[in-house]
This record gives sequence, C-alpha cells and structure tokens, in this order.
Amino acid sequence: MDSLTQIVLGAAVGEAVLGKKVGNKAMLYGAIAGTIPDLDVLARYFVDIVTATEWHRGFSHSIFFSVLFAPIFGWLIFKFERKREATFKDWSWLMFWGLFTHPVLDTFTTWGTQLFWPFQTRLAFQSIFVIDPLYTLPFLVFLVLAMRQKRTSPKRRKYNRLGLIISSSYLVLTLVLKGFAYRTFISNLEKQNITYEQIDIRPAPFSTILWTANIDVGNSYLIGSYSFFDSKPIHFESYSKNHKLLSELVVDEKVKRLMKITKGWYTISKTKDKLFFNDLRFGLMSLDNDDEKFAFSYELNQTDDGLRVKETPKLKRDAKLLFASLWKRIWGN
Repeated sequence: MDSLTQIVLGAAVGEAVLGKKVGNKAMLYGAIAGTIPDLDVLARYFVDIVTATEWHRGFSHSIFFSVLFAPIFGWLIFKFERKREATFKDWSWLMFWGLFTHPVLDTFTTWGTQLFWPFQTRLAFQSIFVIDPLYTLPFLVFLVLAMRQKRTSPKRRKYNRLGLIISSSYLVLTLVLKGFAYRTFISNLEKQNITYEQIDIRPAPFSTILWTANIDVGNSYLIGSYSFFDSKPIHFESYSKNHKLLSELVVDEKVKRLMKITKGWYTISKTKDKLFFNDLRFGLMSLDNDDEKFAFSYELNQTDDGLRVKETPKLKRDAKLLFASLWKRIWGN
C-alpha cells in the first residue's frame, strides 16, 4: 500500500498495543515501524532494476524480518525512552505488530508479498489497489480523533478500535467484491463464446467499484474492464503476446527473471527499433483501447556487456489522463 496508508495502519497498531502506557508516542513509533519494510525500494540505487524488482516486498516484508528486527528496534527505543513506563518487551511487541501488519496488508494488493520468505511463494489476493481512499480516509479520521484524547481515556481506545474494525471489514469486503466481479467476467466470456486458458482480475486504481481482467487466449491476451454500474456487456480488447520478438533473448537470464516476476503475464512490443517487455499485471496507463502503454514496461537493450534492462518512466501527464478516464469509467459503460 502507499506510504500514508502504512503510516496510518502502523500508528493505529502502535496505539492498540501501547497507547495506554505511552500515549501518542505509541502512534509515532508504530508509524515508523509501518514504513520500515518499504525501505527495500532503496535497493534500486545499488543493484540493477531486475534484481531490485525481485527484492521488492521480499525479505523486508516477511514474518522472518518482523521477528528478527522487532527486538532490535524495540531495544533501541527502550534505550531512548527510558523515562517511559514501557518495558523492552512492550516496545518489541509494538515494533513486531507495526512491522508485521505492513506486509499482511500488502498481500491484498496486486504485487503481493513474500510473507514466508525465504520461500518464493508470493501472496497476492489482488483485491485492493495500493492507493484506496475508502480504506485510508476513515482510518485516518478515527486515528486523529483518538490522538486528541488523553491516553487513559476510554474514548481513545474506542476510536482507534473503530478505525481498525472498519478498515479490516473493508478489506474483507474487497474480497467479496472481487468474487462478484470474477463471476461477471466469466459470465461475459461464456456469453461471447470466448475460450480462454487463464484469467487474472484486479481492482482498477483508487477504487473497488471498477475492475479489470487479463485473459489468456493463446497467442494473445484480452483485457476488459467492469464497473458495478455497467449496463452493457464487457468489451474485451485483444493484445498480441508477440513473444517471438524476443528471439535469442528468450534464453537470457534477465529476461527469464522478468518472466518469473510477471508470472507469465507479459507482452513484447517494438517501437522505433526498441524492444519492450510489458508487465500486464498492473494494466495500461490509459483506458483508451488504442493505447498500448503499460504501467510497468522495461526497455531491453543489448550491449557489449550483456542485456541492459531499463524501466520506462511514468509521466505526470499520463497519470492525470488516467485519473480522468477512470473517474468517467467508474460510473458505467
């Protein structure tokens, strides 16, 4: 999830664990704990993009990491906050839940997490986008209300508990909504006599009302979107896999690793003699059927030193256009 959401979650968890003893300090350290796992993004400054992508939401998002570092961070806080009532065990317990709830929440996103690292299994329920106002804003409101109360006040615990209950209930609801969306996609594929091998669905950015699906139909993928406000059948647009464009690169180590990262959901495109590896799991940068610019795309350049992989930049202009088209699409086709 995005940084703000993880900060809010970490703060609420910190309050639940230790708020009665240390007040707003529990929220502060809980918020810090909630951001620590995402420091793995710094790997991009030290390793190549393929390795950094493999590491993202790996070790730092595992149970092992939470268990290993909770007492270390807990000891540091205990030494720094000696005048507080909390013990070393208290601070360690707060840090554990702050660190652990972060990857648990991320398992509901498309990217998922290696919660059981060093095992390669990546949990990804794909029921919520990394930024979802319906999850974050109510959570934030109740956290602010709790923050304004005295640390011993029953209202403080009540507000914080309500925030945790509402947010957790919404996560469960996203799974239910995904189930309804999945059934609708399957029904539309059957009515349109489309034979497929695999289907992968996920929520569109910022919403659980609009959903998108990738459908593997052999030599190409179909991509379609569905809103709960739709009144017409789902339209599926076809995108050729073009895997043959990889040619001899199909055996390259970095390309094989990209294939594994995308779980096989990728297309290859060529523009002005440049070859691109497109990750389909995060969709297009637009809802325009003629657009083939994907949210995550990697330029493949052959050099004397081997294959060089470069992630294509995302422009603010693209984000603004996507947001505008999403808002219009949510209300139905």
